[in-house]
Amino acid sequence: MDTKELYSQKMRILNAQGDALRLGSGWVPEDLGKPQVLIDTAFGDSHPGSYHLNKLADFTKHALYASGCKPAVYTITDMCDGIGMATIGMSYSLASRELMTMMIEVHAHGGPFDGIVLISSCDKSVPSHLMALARLNMPGIHIPGGSMLPGPEFQTSIAMYNMGEMRNEGKVSDAELLRGQINSCPTCGACQFMGTASTMQCMSEALGMSLPGGALMPACTNLIEQQAYRAGEQVKKLIEKNLTPRDIVTRESFENAIMVHGAISGSTNATIHIPAIAHEFGIEITMDLFDEIHQKIPVLTSLQTSGKWPMQMLWYAGGVPAIMREISAYLHLDAMTVTGKTVGENLETLEQSGYFKTAEGYLKNFGVGYRDIIHSVDKPYKSRGGTAVLYGNLAPKGCIVKHAAIDPKMHVHTGPVKTFEDDNAASAAIYGGEIQPGDIVVIRYEGPRGNGMPEMLKPTEAIYTCPELVSTVALITDGRFSGATRGPAIGHVSPEAAVGGPIALVEDGDIIHFDIPNRKIDIVGIKGEPRTPEEVRDILIVRKAKWRPRPNTHKGAFRMFQELATDASEGAYLKFDK
Repeated sequence: MDTKELYSQKMRILNAQGDALRLGSGWVPEDLGKPQVLIDTAFGDSHPGSYHLNKLADFTKHALYASGCKPAVYTITDMCDGIGMATIGMSYSLASRELMTMMIEVHAHGGPFDGIVLISSCDKSVPSHLMALARLNMPGIHIPGGSMLPGPEFQTSIAMYNMGEMRNEGKVSDAELLRGQINSCPTCGACQFMGTASTMQCMSEALGMSLPGGALMPACTNLIEQQAYRAGEQVKKLIEKNLTPRDIVTRESFENAIMVHGAISGSTNATIHIPAIAHEFGIEITMDLFDEIHQKIPVLTSLQTSGKWPMQMLWYAGGVPAIMREISAYLHLDAMTVTGKTVGENLETLEQSGYFKTAEGYLKNFGVGYRDIIHSVDKPYKSRGGTAVLYGNLAPKGCIVKHAAIDPKMHVHTGPVKTFEDDNAASAAIYGGEIQPGDIVVIRYEGPRGNGMPEMLKPTEAIYTCPELVSTVALITDGRFSGATRGPAIGHVSPEAAVGGPIALVEDGDIIHFDIPNRKIDIVGIKGEPRTPEEVRDILIVRKAKWRPRPNTHKGAFRMFQELATDASEGAYLKFDK
């Protein structure tokens, strides 16, 4: 490798002061002529998914040093939706994806660097890191931060939402709640269920941007440290070959990722993140592609929160490689990956190495077999992928539903509307008994341009845990849902209320009908009376003429996101040339 051809070495000729400043930052003269690699992590005391990432950065550093490179570690941590729930912080959550991407862009261009390693675990940091890799297009790799081990009886932090409400009602003591809190997050790592964090780790691997077998790896093991070391070694090889993310990721890579998404019944938030990542690669991915692929790829595993197993068990069963092996007849096996090999070649290498046999050995520790965790395509857990896209006069640009988490009795439903302007008001109404069986709860002005598109986990959990509502009441919103959401919830309604979409025009007592099998969602009645489609159209035109947008009183990062974010159906990324 001729280091004189490296970008970092060319820039040294132009800026002698830069070397002096590096030497003042702990570098030694021998480091200056080496390939320089940025390690940017989401490390911080922000939450369990980022708390341990500095240790993975250390192992990556060791590998880079041993490979003849000079690493430099930067960090920009992420927020946790679970911690920010019910606070103004939730409105910053999706915006943080864009801000993190920008800061990594700043770090990389402020280098200069020849390669990059990004380390993250969670909801916004993983898609941010994948967006940054695409935007920068320098030899690079993503390292997933792995998953948290579950608590007793596979307990997770999600149970604390309902336990907290029970405490407030006097049904659970403070001591019982504290005991649950202590045991629900027993290690570092991403949450133990197929939420957005786990989903996006799987997407990173399925796209070919992280090493095989890394997604969902138990974060408390030495195996994940070894994976970080191997990733550091691989970056040196990527630099030598000048193999960049845009050389690796193609439309076929995204199709592979969405197939995996269908097989694991991944979070609906991927329908925002995947199009945003694809946009950075110059590739257009629409929600319709999710629907198309999910109709042919079955769900192969029962994962919490709507299913049985925590992430630990999926990884022990072989993780993403095992899922890809099961759906290999559908995959683009010739898609390239950061290993320098294709997806098909990676699977062959893993088979020959004994990877899958080791996975089955881990499962024996729990007294379960491989097929208990991962079903075959011929005998799937559910016959179709978990996500559907609905269209109609309520959502002309579409909306998303994770129907795999819904009682089949609610796949077709007609009911009267009760509207709310925020999720806290809706949650209070649900817990307060104001919502009756058959109602449809509409929460609006929660889209990207309205309120930053926060998660609606609190109201969905309120419905799901109420026996008389879970199979009779639906929630519809232009906001988004937690990957942990279960029950009848339809989100990402587009266009959103903030721009005058039909969801802004719905009034209490109107009637909405949705039909998931036929992918339809429509306003079919006004003030309790059935109306024809033409009558509904004319009434909405009159209401739209009276509608006025809400004034925007926010400042700073939130204001920027509200003004520049694209529609949720496009990925809610920032568009500067509107």
